[in-house]
Amino acid sequence: MTQAKNETIKNEVLTKEKAEMTYTYQANGEEITLTPNAVRDYLTKGNVAITGQEAILFMNMCKYQKLNPFIGEAYLVKFGDKPADQIIGRAAFEKRAEIHEQYDGYKAGLILARDGEVVEVEGSFCLKTDMLLGGWCEVYRKDRKHPIIAKVNFDEYNKGKSTWLSIPKTMIRKVAIVQALREAFPSNLGGMYVEEEMNFEDATPIEDKVKNEIKQEANRKTLRVKEDKPPVQDIQDAQIIDPDEEPDF
Repeated sequence: MTQAKNETIKNEVLTKEKAEMTYTYQANGEEITLTPNAVRDYLTKGNVAITGQEAILFMNMCKYQKLNPFIGEAYLVKFGDKPADQIIGRAAFEKRAEIHEQYDGYKAGLILARDGEVVEVEGSFCLKTDMLLGGWCEVYRKDRKHPIIAKVNFDEYNKGKSTWLSIPKTMIRKVAIVQALREAFPSNLGGMYVEEEMNFEDATPIEDKVKNEIKQEANRKTLRVKEDKPPVQDIQDAQIIDPDEEPDF
């Protein structure tokens, strides 16, 4: 057998081993088990297969942030030749804020044009004659004299597709909330983004589809994936990280 064939067999074995890597950790009192193939099959949306490195980075992020991706707290999205985006669900932001000892609640609402004036209202209700301009949120910390305030422009985030057409007020208010929470708790939420902040090429309401598929097929404490698909693309290029070590982000 030639050296080239030996090397090919060696790489195939390593590929399979890496594809079957298992990370087990605790999140919200639940034991979560992740593998690269589970990430690919159940926790990724888009039109291109993720790489092994992207799967393992996602697994490390979930472990480090103690997120449960099987209830929509995190998932991957990949389109075209762009790197995969790690997306966090809004519920994960609010849960993370609520357990912080300095968290003291928030208020959020809409920025509207009404009768020739710009007004801010709390909640997501407005008049039919109002024009939606944006969203706002104030987050309160017990150790801060003033609230952390985020105001976002509707035109900057409105994609004119999917849920932005049906519930625009709810969507822009959500963006304001997660931005204010991220600014208020940068150590806990820094570098984490929700789907509504990303500029995807697909109009599919990704978070809803991920939640539905997970609920139907993968919402279990331990996930066993049948190897009916090839290992994750380029899994041999993934960097091996000890599951017992915290990643340095």
